[in-house]
Amino acid sequence: MKKTPFNNDKYLKIQRDSILKRISKFGDKLYLEFGGKLFDDYHASRVLPGFKSDSKLQMLLGIKNKVEMVVVVNANDISSNKVRNDTLITYQEEVERLIDTYREVGLFVSSVVISFYESGMVVDNFIKKLENNGLNVYRHYKINGYPHNIPLIVSDDGLGKNEYIKTSKPLVVVTAPGPGSGKMATCLSQLYHDNRNGVRAGYAKYETFPVWNLPLNHPLNLAYEAATVDLNDVNMIDPYHLEKYGVTTVNYNRDIEVFPLLKNIFEQIYGVSPYESPTDMGVNKVGFAIDDENKVIEACNKEIIRRYYQTEKNVYLGRFKDECIDKMDILLNKASLSLSRRKCVSTCLKEAEISGEPSLTIELHNGRLITGHRSELFGATAAALLNAIKYLAKIDKNMYLLMPMVIEPIKELKVNFLHRSNARLRAEEVLLALSIQSKTNPLAELALKQLPKLVGTEAHSSTILSEVDLGTLTRLGIRVSEEPVSYKKKLYTNNQ
Repeated sequence: MKKTPFNNDKYLKIQRDSILKRISKFGDKLYLEFGGKLFDDYHASRVLPGFKSDSKLQMLLGIKNKVEMVVVVNANDISSNKVRNDTLITYQEEVERLIDTYREVGLFVSSVVISFYESGMVVDNFIKKLENNGLNVYRHYKINGYPHNIPLIVSDDGLGKNEYIKTSKPLVVVTAPGPGSGKMATCLSQLYHDNRNGVRAGYAKYETFPVWNLPLNHPLNLAYEAATVDLNDVNMIDPYHLEKYGVTTVNYNRDIEVFPLLKNIFEQIYGVSPYESPTDMGVNKVGFAIDDENKVIEACNKEIIRRYYQTEKNVYLGRFKDECIDKMDILLNKASLSLSRRKCVSTCLKEAEISGEPSLTIELHNGRLITGHRSELFGATAAALLNAIKYLAKIDKNMYLLMPMVIEPIKELKVNFLHRSNARLRAEEVLLALSIQSKTNPLAELALKQLPKLVGTEAHSSTILSEVDLGTLTRLGIRVSEEPVSYKKKLYTNNQ
């Protein structure tokens, strides 16, 4: 079996053991604030080659008899129809997706918490929908002065005002659709209620990044900053850990800034704080499962450059503030990186200039650069994919893989019945057409068999891609970046 830079099996074992050890420390009841993605963690799988995108989910499944899930969502994010930047679905939809996924794999979802609750039609309708589907829903309220007003927070008018979540398992995993949902406040609320009811319980935090036992400016930690450039997260040396233990560790600014207040809250609840530093609160062991650091660094450097292009795109689209570009420039300098290291970019832009059409270039694992540009028949993504799988299958690039008898009905359907402005085939449509032909055309079948070889390849587009084509490339495992421009300066690009 091929050795990978990150040892996923080792990680699952030591991470599971770390969490079980923390549960036992607190009398068999632990509220685990779960940061980041529990499944489809594609960032981690890109920067840690060998890390499986559902590793954290698999880790919990190994102890699922001890686990129950609590999903927390901010009422303001529900009422405002806030959308996730990565999946482009609302927080309400993401809560539903999380619950469905947890249930499908056998994890027990006990309840949903609506934080910052205020009665409103959208929020109350969402609560009703959840309750109609057999979920317990709890309302938690805004505490004026949180987290600074300790006397109010640790009182019946603060945490005590929140509805108490009834739980039955030793490990309560508190997760959310995104940042700012109120996971930590939910955990603190439970600790307050449990302590008042004579139940001994504890709190811990599980964040994959930053990696606390790696240097501050290690590419793995810089890649995390690049991934969260819009959230104002900054990696810092944990001063409390350094002062207490004389050991340098890395945490991020929000946890470090709030720790003195959090420690005070712990002391008010327990009488004494169980933790001396933000690092103490964590249970993450990802840094101990790296077998080939040089290859991890190489993967991180590629991710930082991709994130630069993604940030430029999001600034162009108005999703990020302009200052995010300045932050990315700083990160590039810290990592001693240049955008010119991304080889597929220059080839793609040159093809776009020559053809006068949107282009896309795929850099294969052997370094070969394969380009396609938009034509009357294919979009740029579809053309590049066809050219890439032809090359990998050793099929003459001038040979047609798609028969007119398959293409023509698709074109007719798109224009005459779906009322598209053009009959151009997208990447997904091309793959479906090849699939239809594969039973009768050996070359089409051979071409489709090359798709797994595209996993982990790099690509660049000369324009912003439609969400459909971007989604296809992502699902194929192709790591794509885009120029922050729309084709011919069009505002709506989904029908290119």
